[in-house]
Amino acid sequence: MNEILKAEAITKTYGARGAKQYQALKGIYFSLQKGEFVGIMGASGSGKTTLLNILSTLDVPTSGKVVINQHDLSSLNKKQLADFRGREIGFIFQDFNLLENLTNRENIALPLALQNVKAAEINEKVNAIAKRLGIDSILTKYPAEISGGQKQRVAAARALVHNPAILFGDEPTGALDSTAATELLTTMEKLNQEDQVTILMVTHDPYSASYAQRILFIKDGKIGRELEKGQASRADFYQEIIGELGRN
Repeated sequence: MNEILKAEAITKTYGARGAKQYQALKGIYFSLQKGEFVGIMGASGSGKTTLLNILSTLDVPTSGKVVINQHDLSSLNKKQLADFRGREIGFIFQDFNLLENLTNRENIALPLALQNVKAAEINEKVNAIAKRLGIDSILTKYPAEISGGQKQRVAAARALVHNPAILFGDEPTGALDSTAATELLTTMEKLNQEDQVTILMVTHDPYSASYAQRILFIKDGKIGRELEKGQASRADFYQEIIGELGRN
C-alpha cells in the first residue's frame, strides 16, 4: 500500500511568546495508507478540529511536519501550497460551503475552473462525478432549490471532481437528518471501497464513525487509543466505539 498522509510530531501552540499560551496539539504521530477510511474522534477542545485544519493545509503546525502524497507541506510557499491544495486535497464541510449564486454544476466545477482546466474536460468530469453520486438531475438547479442531503452530495462532488489524493471531512453529516446522513455515509463508504478514495473524517458521532475502518481517539492534544474495525460488522464496531467513548 502507498502512504498518502504522514503526521510527524505535530504540535500547535496558541498565544504570543511570553504571554499565556495554550498547547492544542502535543505531538501527533500517525499515517494513512491509500484507500483507508479513518475517523478522528474526541471531545470538544480535544484538538481534533485543529489537527484537521493543519492536515488539510488550512493552518500550519507550530512544530512537526505533514507529508501528503510524498510532498512535505512545510517545504511549500504560499502559492505552491494553494496549488497543492487545489490538486491533491478535497474537503467536505459541515455547512456545505456552496456558493448560492452558482448552479450546482458550477459549484462542482469550481476546483477545475480554478486550475484552468479546459471547458470540455470540466464538463466531462462534472458529469461523471455527478452520475456517480446520483445528482446528475439537479445540476442546473441552485443550492437554495435542493435538500440538505443533496447539497452535501454536491459538496462531495466538488471535493472529488479533481481526483484528490485525500478527502477530508469535517463533521460532514452534522447538518443532515438521519436519512440524509446515512445516504452520504453509504456513498462515502462506496467511494472508499470501490474507487479507493482515501478519507479522513473528523466526527463526534459514533454512528458516522462506524463507517470508517479505523478510529483514532484524540484527547488533550494527543492520540490515545485506536480502534480497528477488522472483520467486525458495522453494528458491532458501533458498539465498540460507544464503549471506547464511555471509557474516555
